[in-house]
Amino acid sequence: MNSRRAIESNTRALPINVEIVQYAKEVLDFSSHYGSENSMSYTMWNLAGVPNVYPSSGDFTQTAVFRTYGTWWDRCPSARLPFTRTPSTFCSQDYVELAFEEPVYPTAVHILETYHPGAVVRILACSANPYSQNPPAEVRWEILWSEAPTKVNGPQARQFTPCIKQINFPTNLIRLEVNSSLLDYYTELDAVVLHGVKERPVLSLKTSMIDMNDIDEDEDEEKFACGMDTLNKQFSIVTLREWPTNGYFDKLPYELIQLILSHLTVPDLCRLAQTCKLLYQHCCDPLQYIHLSLQPYWARINDTSLEYLQSRCTLIQWLNLSWTGNRGAISVSGFSRFLKVCGSELVRLELSCGHFLNETCLEVITEMCPNLQELNLSSCDKIPPQAFNHIAKVGSLKRLILYRTKVEIEDYDLIASMMGAKCKKLRSLDLWRCKNITESGIAELASGCQLLEELDLGWCPTLQSSTGCFANLARKLPNLQKLFLTANRSVCDADIEELAANCTHLRQLDILGTRMVSPASLRKLLESCKDLSLLDVSFCSQIDNRVVLELNANFPNVFIKKSFTQ
Repeated sequence: MNSRRAIESNTRALPINVEIVQYAKEVLDFSSHYGSENSMSYTMWNLAGVPNVYPSSGDFTQTAVFRTYGTWWDRCPSARLPFTRTPSTFCSQDYVELAFEEPVYPTAVHILETYHPGAVVRILACSANPYSQNPPAEVRWEILWSEAPTKVNGPQARQFTPCIKQINFPTNLIRLEVNSSLLDYYTELDAVVLHGVKERPVLSLKTSMIDMNDIDEDEDEEKFACGMDTLNKQFSIVTLREWPTNGYFDKLPYELIQLILSHLTVPDLCRLAQTCKLLYQHCCDPLQYIHLSLQPYWARINDTSLEYLQSRCTLIQWLNLSWTGNRGAISVSGFSRFLKVCGSELVRLELSCGHFLNETCLEVITEMCPNLQELNLSSCDKIPPQAFNHIAKVGSLKRLILYRTKVEIEDYDLIASMMGAKCKKLRSLDLWRCKNITESGIAELASGCQLLEELDLGWCPTLQSSTGCFANLARKLPNLQKLFLTANRSVCDADIEELAANCTHLRQLDILGTRMVSPASLRKLLESCKDLSLLDVSFCSQIDNRVVLELNANFPNVFIKKSFTQ
C-alpha cells in the first residue's frame, strides 16, 4: 500500500529539484500498541501505506494506537518510581519506526492524527537504510523536530506538520516518539507522509534564517551528542590538568560535593569529569551510579559506553537500558561483560525493546543478578520461548513484565491456579488479551490472591459473566483499586452491583464495549466507590451521551470516558 509521487519544487532561490512524496512502506519497530499481535485492529502496522481513516475523526480500529494514555497507569499500584537525573529534554514514552521506499533529504513530515492528537514529541531520522544489503559501520540518528508535550484542544483529526531541520544525509527510516500524558484518551495515528529530495538541498536565505526559539533546543542536542561522545572517547585521567589548588571545592565535605553532583545528568557528569582530578574522582564514584537510566541516550549507547561505565557501576541497584542496543550497538558479549561486573547488587533491571537480548543474556541475568526483584522484558521479541525458563532461577523476583514477548503459555488456568497457591502476596496482575483463561482459573486466582489491588482482564474473550466469574472476583478481592474488563460484552448490571457492594476502594474501571450495563447500576457504583476517578464506558450501548453528561454533573470528580466515531 505504499504511495509515492514526485512534484517539482517552486522555490525560485534554489535549483529546481524533484520532491518525492511517500507514505510509509513498512513498520519496523515499536514499543507498544493497543491491539494484539495477530490482528490489525488498533495496531502500529496500520501506519504502513495510505490513510485508512483520515480526514474522519473518532475511534477507528484501522488506526495505530499505543497502549496507554494520560497519567492513569502512573497512578496504579503497579506504577514504578521514575529514574532521577533524566534530562528535561527527554519525555518520550513510546515510539514507532517507519521505513520508506526511497532515501531522501527530508523537507517535510506530515503525521495524520485522527483522534486526540498532540502526542508526538520527537521526530528522528536514521542514516541506516533498512533495505540495504550492506549495513553501515556507524548508525546515526538526527532529531528533525522535538517539543515538550502540549495540550491540544479537542479530539478532532488534524494533519500535523512541524517545521523540521535539514540534515546532511538521506534517510528512509523515520522514528516518531510520543508522550501521551496530557491526552484525555488514546491518540490514534493513521499515516505518515515523508517529503524529500534526492539531492542535498542548498540553504536559501529564507530557509537559513535562525529562529531564536530554536537556539536552546539546538544547544541541548549539541550537549547530548558531546556528552555521550565524551563518555565513549575521553575518560582518561592522564589528560587532566594539574592544578595547585581546587579552590573552594577543597573546603567542601566529600558528601556535599556528591550531593551536588547527584543532580547532574550522565552527559554533564562526563563533561565535568574533564575539568580536574578532584571532580574526576567525584564523577567516577560508584555512589553516583546507584540508579542509572541510559534510555534517554538510546541512540548513542553501545558496547564502548558499557565498558567505560563498568568501573563506575559496581554498586548499581537500578539500571534502565530500555530502547538501547539495537542495530548491533550492544552485543551479547558486551552486555554479558557489563553484568558480570555490575550485576551483583542489581534490584531493578529495565530492558524494554532490547532486541539484542537472547537466551544467553537471560542466562547471564539469572546468574549474575542474585538480588534482582524487578525485570522488564516488554517488547523484547527476539528472545526464544525456551529462554524464559531461566527466569525461574531468580528466587527474589517480585515484578516481571513479559508484554509482547514470545513466552509460550498453553494453559493460563494452570498458571492462575499456581499463582493462587504460591503467590499469596500478589498485588498486580496484567492478563491483557489473554486468549484462553476461563472462569476456573479466575476462581483459583481470586481465592488465593486476595491482596490483589490491580487486575487487567481486558480483551479476554473466554470469560463470560454468566459463569459468575466477575461477581466472584468482586466478592473475593475487596482491595481492588483497578479493574479492566475491556471489550467483554457479557459484563452486566449484576457484576457492577457486586463491585459497588464489595470493592469500595475501586479507583479505575474499564467496561468498554458491554451491552448489558444500565445507567442505574453505574449510579450505584459511583455512589458506593467514593475513590473512583476513571470510568470508561466507550461503546456501551445503554450509556449514551446524555447519560454521560448527567453522570458527569452528579459525580464531577470522576473522569467518564466515552469515545466516538464520525
